[in-house]
Amino acid sequence: MSSSLTKGLRRSASRSKAKPAAKSAKRAVKAKSPSKPKANRATASRSSARSAAKLRPAKKAAAKSRPTAKTKKAAAKPVARKAATAKKVAAVSRVKTTQKQAAVRAVRPAPTQPPPRPPTQDESAALVAFERAHKEFARGRFAEARNQFRVLVEKYSQVAEVAARARTYLAIAESRLRTESILPRDADSLYDRGVIELNRGEYVAAQEMFERALKREPEAADIHYALAATRARLGSIELALESLQRALDLKPTLRVRAQHDHDLSPLRNDPDFDRLIFTNPS
Repeated sequence: MSSSLTKGLRRSASRSKAKPAAKSAKRAVKAKSPSKPKANRATASRSSARSAAKLRPAKKAAAKSRPTAKTKKAAAKPVARKAATAKKVAAVSRVKTTQKQAAVRAVRPAPTQPPPRPPTQDESAALVAFERAHKEFARGRFAEARNQFRVLVEKYSQVAEVAARARTYLAIAESRLRTESILPRDADSLYDRGVIELNRGEYVAAQEMFERALKREPEAADIHYALAATRARLGSIELALESLQRALDLKPTLRVRAQHDHDLSPLRNDPDFDRLIFTNPS
């Protein structure tokens, strides 16, 4: 019995001792449990520090990648210098190419043109005959001019250019001769008709009228003067001076009229005109 009691007491004592130990273990666990949040905070702070450490190099790299205004200016200067040098090189190359082209052109021999072909005997003779007939035409001698132009066309028809011009003047001369029957016969009427043609600018017709009038009255000073003005308009300077000389010999007072006559303007550059008009007669 004593042994059973002692066993029971021991068991109770051991139970009582075990209970406080269990309680103390639970308290220790409870006491240790608050340390868990601190560990979580520490790990969180470490992770934030790591992420911050990771972000700093990225920010530094971004800051390095962004060029500042100074770096932009520093980068723009080399580009401008390169563009300026490129322009200078292009200009120099253009000058060189133009110089080369000029040198090549200077070296190239100029294209030689073949010498003009000398006229044949028929062509020379046709030109001489045409000039002779044209002089008669310009003097208003249409009958003689018509005959010479006819001979030229028949003899030198193979000279196409000269023959064509001769045919044109031949037709004009024939038309002038057909009007002879209509023309007035007396010198005064022919003179008046010539003045009308001169004022109209028909100098060839005016010359014809004055020459016809002089055949009726060879000593008419006014007709000689009008003929000089007409020949001056036609460009026959020598013939015009001859007619003017004849008119002044017959009527010296015509010098005053000649000084301001516009029809005599083509003669004013000739020294013989000054001698005739501005020199007192002896």
